[in-house]
Amino acid sequence: MKNLNYKIILASKSPRRQFLLKELGIDFEIITKDIEETYPAHYKKDEIVEYLCEHKANAYAEELKDDNTLIITADTIVWLKEKAINKPQNYEDAISMLQQISGNMHEVVSGVCLKTNRKTVIFHVVSKVYFKPLTEEEIIYYVTNYKPYDKAGAYGIQEWIGYIGIEKIEGSFYNVMGLPTARLYEELKRF
Repeated sequence: MKNLNYKIILASKSPRRQFLLKELGIDFEIITKDIEETYPAHYKKDEIVEYLCEHKANAYAEELKDDNTLIITADTIVWLKEKAINKPQNYEDAISMLQQISGNMHEVVSGVCLKTNRKTVIFHVVSKVYFKPLTEEEIIYYVTNYKPYDKAGAYGIQEWIGYIGIEKIEGSFYNVMGLPTARLYEELKRF
């Protein structure tokens, strides 16, 4: 993909987002900042991710002084039973999250913000993920061996738990990995 005549910055520490953007054939550099990821308590799924990705992008005002710079930020949550499940804080939290996901359908919601100093485009994508009932042994094995502490919902679809636990997905597989690549590609072509 041609780089739209922009210097593209991916503002994400996620190795999965970095990999997926690279696989789209986009030249970019990575600049990350520690930004508090809090949002108003009454926000629901799409409001949360769109608010957070824009909040992250707004922290890059200095980088956006150049007319030729485009920042890409993203945020992903798991939405289960009308509440957001973010990244686990520790081992026990990861076990608890997977117990909640076990045998249920949840939605993975990713928000993406494309921002220059003149234009902002924000969108979100929702994928439905159906997990089989997981045994306690499967959950413990996964958390012990894969340490999914940097993943919303305490799992990576591209890891062992995804291979053995996911029965069906409705929507984008790559969205579940953290970056809705097909929609991002289309938005970048229009930008």
